[in-house]
Amino acid sequence: MEILVTGGAGFVGSHTIDLLVEKGYDITVLDNLEPQVHQNKKPEYLNGSVKFVFGDITNKDVWKKVLSNADAVIHLASMVGVGQSMYQPVKYLTANTIGTANMFEILLEDKEIRKKVQRIIVASSKSIYGEGSYQCNGHGNVNPNPRATEQLMEKDWEIHCPFCGEYAKSIAITEEKPVQNLSIYALSKYDTERIAIDFGNALDIPVTAFRYFNIYGPRQSLSNPYTGVAAIFLSRIKNNNSPVIFEDGNQTRDFIYIDDISNINCEALEKFDGIDVFNIGSGEPTSILEIAKLLIELTNSGIEPSVTQKFRPGDNRHDFSDISKAKKKLGFKPRWKIRDGFKKLVEWSYTQEAIDKFKEAEDELGKYFGV
Repeated sequence: MEILVTGGAGFVGSHTIDLLVEKGYDITVLDNLEPQVHQNKKPEYLNGSVKFVFGDITNKDVWKKVLSNADAVIHLASMVGVGQSMYQPVKYLTANTIGTANMFEILLEDKEIRKKVQRIIVASSKSIYGEGSYQCNGHGNVNPNPRATEQLMEKDWEIHCPFCGEYAKSIAITEEKPVQNLSIYALSKYDTERIAIDFGNALDIPVTAFRYFNIYGPRQSLSNPYTGVAAIFLSRIKNNNSPVIFEDGNQTRDFIYIDDISNINCEALEKFDGIDVFNIGSGEPTSILEIAKLLIELTNSGIEPSVTQKFRPGDNRHDFSDISKAKKKLGFKPRWKIRDGFKKLVEWSYTQEAIDKFKEAEDELGKYFGV
């Protein structure tokens, strides 16, 4: 089989490709070498056995070229950055929404290409959920709206039940949770997912949409301030700056190591012939303060994290994944413990330059929203 991997020069794409090559697949990579991530250069880690096509998913002609020989597609290419998406909405919606729609227009227009494509996997995101899921002693499971600014100004960080106002306990998010799409990035990833599912049904092509939680590991861009909290913290530490933590640091996220992601991408490619969406995370919550302290410990830096007791509008308090559906239907089982995975990330980081652009990114956001 020949597999087309869009965004294949990136963090998730390159690890997935390495595993596919190891399994004997022929790979075509489509990537525009986004300057924010790659500085317009093909990364040294990109597998030398792949066919590389420089191009953009916003161009239908490029899609037609790369789809012409594809037996399956792993569509990972997208703009990534929650905060940045709020002041570059056209760029994010064009890349993520229109870019995905372009693929399916080619499949609609060219029956020969459509007959050849046996499976499509697309990258969605946990960001579509917005605030997490909770349990109230009196009202059971609830899915509250984001916290009001008035509440955050009082430094009342935790979630209240929307019915009785009592504090609620964070629980794992299932795929049935209603989405909130609190950023343009989230909206564009939900667009990616829904476009793929809708056309998978219409064209009878198996489609898997993965709602990835917080992915970390080697090859994350340490100079891209929109790439994820683990890389942002590590970049700060490598530059002898304190990791900046909003609220009280006890907000939790679900962190999953990159090898678990590449494995499930390949498993879905080889074994799943349905049309469905899946949470892909570790299934375990970890606080942001714990992540900062772990990175500081593993780097022996001695830096203290800066817990600001400030908030950012739109931030959710807790989220972690219920992965029982992926376990049942795909045999998914995360293998990497968080400490082992972060050791690998830190070891790799010693070979990398890290330009700390955190303040630059925050200042840019502040220009538009007064953050």
